[in-house]
Amino acid sequence: MSKEGARLGPKAAEDELPETGRGKGLSLRAVLPNAITVAALCAGLTGIRFAIAGDWKSAVLAIVLAGMLDGIDGRIARLLKAQTRFGAELDSLADSLSFGMAPAIVLYLWSLQELPRLGWFAALAFAVACALRLARFNAQIDVDEQPHKSAGFLTGVPAPAGAGLAFTPVYLWIATENELFRDPLIVGPWMAVIAVLMISNMATFSWSSIRPRRSIRLEVIFFAGLLFTALLVEPWWTLATICLGYLALMPLALVRYGKVKQQRRDAATGG
Repeated sequence: MSKEGARLGPKAAEDELPETGRGKGLSLRAVLPNAITVAALCAGLTGIRFAIAGDWKSAVLAIVLAGMLDGIDGRIARLLKAQTRFGAELDSLADSLSFGMAPAIVLYLWSLQELPRLGWFAALAFAVACALRLARFNAQIDVDEQPHKSAGFLTGVPAPAGAGLAFTPVYLWIATENELFRDPLIVGPWMAVIAVLMISNMATFSWSSIRPRRSIRLEVIFFAGLLFTALLVEPWWTLATICLGYLALMPLALVRYGKVKQQRRDAATGG
């Protein structure tokens, strides 16, 4: 880690001030992306409130909304050139609550509480895995050598995607009204699998690694329009299909990253 990274890293106590930027506060242009991050946090935590009331559809949709907001705050920060370490830390804290703790509690109340001990362990495993993944991300912010990132890939399943995948049984339960999808013996192992995928070291697709060729970009726009319509007409089947499609693409990401690694080895050896 560089000296700058060491200065900007987490402190031993919150009252310790960094060596630079003392008392400057946030710039005006940094307010908007951070406000969106806080809105995402509020949406995720509101999902817990809906779950306590037994309103499962609203609970899931609130966390899905948090994921959508999380997807745009960083892009707006880059657009406004308002990227700050404060924003990065706030984003990770918000993600841990919205996509780790909130889904764990919602799924526990929805299904896992029928097996109080094993169900709670499954919920804890998911929440802890999300926190560990985000801690790993923060620890690597200042690391120069990141093979996955330099190739345009992510390491493991990102937290918002992990939350979306964890809710797949809920999507299917709402769409089919089949109580089988609510069985804690299915939901618990499913959450454990997603938890492992989040903290794994496998390469997964990022937006930058998915760049359609110019020859098919009109088709991509057409498909995006159909997907948006499907979300309006059949949201639960569509969300389940998106999640299953994401899982199906994971082996392809491993193959593509393997090719990138091979190309790098060939370039290093002059092959």
